[in-house]
Amino acid sequence: MDNPMAIPDETKPQIGMHFNSESEAYEFYNSYGGRLGFSVRRKYGNKSKKDKTTITSRRFACNKQSIRKKDNCDIHTNCPREEMRTDCPARMGITLMENGKYQCHDFVEGHNHELHIPSTTHMMRSQWNISEIHGHGIDLADDSEIRPKAAFEYMGRQAGGRQNLGFTPKDHHNYLRSKRQRDLGYGEAASLLQYFTEQSRLDPSFSYAVQLDMDELITNIFWTDARMIIDYALFGDVVTFDTTFCTNKENRPFGIFSGFNHHRGLIIFGAALLYDETVESFKWLFKAFLETHRQNKPITIFTDQDAAMAKAISEVFNGT
Repeated sequence: MDNPMAIPDETKPQIGMHFNSESEAYEFYNSYGGRLGFSVRRKYGNKSKKDKTTITSRRFACNKQSIRKKDNCDIHTNCPREEMRTDCPARMGITLMENGKYQCHDFVEGHNHELHIPSTTHMMRSQWNISEIHGHGIDLADDSEIRPKAAFEYMGRQAGGRQNLGFTPKDHHNYLRSKRQRDLGYGEAASLLQYFTEQSRLDPSFSYAVQLDMDELITNIFWTDARMIIDYALFGDVVTFDTTFCTNKENRPFGIFSGFNHHRGLIIFGAALLYDETVESFKWLFKAFLETHRQNKPITIFTDQDAAMAKAISEVFNGT
């Protein structure tokens, strides 16, 4: 399909072009996509067999590449979303050279779909970003304890509509999450880990698990002590898990695994401090819980029936 915009050759990807890093190559291709009018995504990447971290090759593609398979649809949704992909062939591939830099070895320019016009390119997913001034506004609203939804709506009105912000509510949420992770990483994390270390010294049965993100910042935390482990072994057939204890300033979910003993007294089997209530966070937490309690699954578990929590329970406890 003919391109509606003229792009200078020097700003287009070229076979043999060099980049200092994989991220630099992505930014270059994404910038090119923004000027031309298409959204970009990382298609696949191969890693070194030696260190398992170094990317040896990567392909960047138009976000309309491939077509979603019907077999991958959730059985409860029956694929209600309209198929937006067109199996677009546009792409750029890079490989790692001996000098540590990356070289463009593959480039397909043509698209088989309509491209965005300049006035709508900011709405493309790969072009979404939170500007410095918007970031300052989000920080100010958070410090003033204004709820993210209200802050996002207010900034949208200031910009003449949410579509003009250049980022979505999810981006807003992720920005706050990263901010809170940094705050924990530089402040509370050291004290928390010091506390766990001291408890482990005093109580050999004290156990804790910490999940880190790609930037080595703490995300989710789970811990138990000797009393909790003994109580679970005796009374862990029925467990209640609740995350309604969001009373801290950052509104971080604080979860408790609890039950009752033979005197009908409330007992605790474990506690967790989470950063969000997503399926992935709950799956990590439930796996940590089972590992601590030697994979001894409860017969019954009661929750608040949150969709993400229910899905995680089904996958971890029920194996479905």
